[in-house]
Amino acid sequence: MKLIQRLFFTFLLLFSSLHAADTPTATGEANSSEAAQNAALERKALIQEQINQYKIELGKLDAQISEENVWIKSYASYLTSLEVKNNLDTIKKRIKWLSKHAKTSSDMDELTGLISKENILTSQINKLKGDSSAPFSKLITPPKIDDVPKISNPFEIFTGLSLIKTIDANYEDYKKRKENLSRLIIFLRKELTLYKKLYKINQEKYQDILEKKQTELERFERAIDTMNVTLNVYQKRLEIAKISINKGIEKQVYRLIKIGIAVLVVFFIFFLLKLVVKKYITDNERFYMANKIITFTNFTIIILIVFFNYIENVSYLVTILGFASAGIAIAMKDWFMSILGWLVIVFGGSVHVGDRIRVDMDGKKYVGDVLDISLLRMTILEDITLTSIMQNRRAGRIIFIPNNYIFTQMIANYTHYSLKTVWDGVKITITFDSNHKKAMHLVKEITKKYSKGYTDITRKQLNKLRQHYSLKNTNVEPRIYSFIEANGLDIEAWYLTNAYGTLTLRSVISSEIVDAFNAEDDITIAYPTQKLHVSMQSEEPVAHNNEIV
Repeated sequence: MKLIQRLFFTFLLLFSSLHAADTPTATGEANSSEAAQNAALERKALIQEQINQYKIELGKLDAQISEENVWIKSYASYLTSLEVKNNLDTIKKRIKWLSKHAKTSSDMDELTGLISKENILTSQINKLKGDSSAPFSKLITPPKIDDVPKISNPFEIFTGLSLIKTIDANYEDYKKRKENLSRLIIFLRKELTLYKKLYKINQEKYQDILEKKQTELERFERAIDTMNVTLNVYQKRLEIAKISINKGIEKQVYRLIKIGIAVLVVFFIFFLLKLVVKKYITDNERFYMANKIITFTNFTIIILIVFFNYIENVSYLVTILGFASAGIAIAMKDWFMSILGWLVIVFGGSVHVGDRIRVDMDGKKYVGDVLDISLLRMTILEDITLTSIMQNRRAGRIIFIPNNYIFTQMIANYTHYSLKTVWDGVKITITFDSNHKKAMHLVKEITKKYSKGYTDITRKQLNKLRQHYSLKNTNVEPRIYSFIEANGLDIEAWYLTNAYGTLTLRSVISSEIVDAFNAEDDITIAYPTQKLHVSMQSEEPVAHNNEIV
């Protein structure tokens, strides 16, 4: 359509010139002048049409260029920083001049305003710091490549894979920036071509714009040249880093495969050993211990396999062993505490095989003789004691006490070192009107008679015990106490007896005391009783002085 319009105008011009040649001179001059005016108007219309067409194309290019806003904003920031810096330099020169030559109040007001403006522009320069040094400095600089870590243990495989992913992402981002810049330069070249055409039509109007666009395009072209060179170098560096990481990962994967095969072989061998043990060992205790030994040995060999595979890097080996130790300590805490308790028991000498002990476990008390002290537990045989009678109501059980209870639970030893006797006592209540002194004398004589042998033994044992402990009270004679209670007078008799047979002597002494008290007329055994006091009163009221009856 535009081509047809141009041909039509050209045809009109030719027709006018031919028509002017055939007319007379006067008429020809008039027609020639009119034709010249028409031709001028047509040329002006044609030029304006071309300008409008160029502006339409520039508008489309501006819309496309605005999409590449990262580069345009960076360049705009660069220009702004230059403008701010130039303005700041001008203001500083003016401030310097006014500081020396200001005389009038208007000069002082101008100086104050310029100082405020200088502060504002200085703050803007600080915010735009770095943008005035070179355009696109941040965009054309590739992402920093950190030092490639050495993959020396399996835990760093994931770190290496993550680093490769990060490297690829950085490369793609930088490559995408370069592609965006390339498209932007194409648009800018088209834009510059249009401005050159406009410059030919109107040089004065478009000269400054053309110079700015030429400078802008040159700076973007220098940026793309820099990125082309930088991208090649950056790509080579990334390839070297990825090769180094992949080699480390391959090495660790190969090492893990070897370790996995070795561990499977060890598991298979010890699985066969457990089958053999289960077949030929029928005793449960021995089977349990053998099974535990095999498991412990299996675990130890696996640890050694890992140790020797990573011995070349001691620092990471320490880390791995630290994690392994922490896991083992959490999973086998009670075992380790029992082993430590066994060391305390064996080397501390607090409990020996054959001792009679009492253990408080979960709110219950167990009294028995120690049959065995193994690495993990003590085994006791529960005997018939006062605890069995009063609390448990059963005896004869085999009680297993974990060795770690030595740290957390109450364990009492009735036969520590050479001491084989304990204090036991009986209590009997007599009435308040009984001869309590005679009663106490009888109780004392009975307890002395039946505990004399244990008293002499204890005296010798305590003399030996002085070598290990500081003993202040070594009185071993029977002790008789009396206490006032609600139903009578309690007489307590405490005496030494065999730690393994307390109930027998208690039974004998109790029977003798009852027989002795029953034989006396002035001693009465008391039990819960009540005494009623009745007072008789007269039915008639008694007259008192100053009272009306």
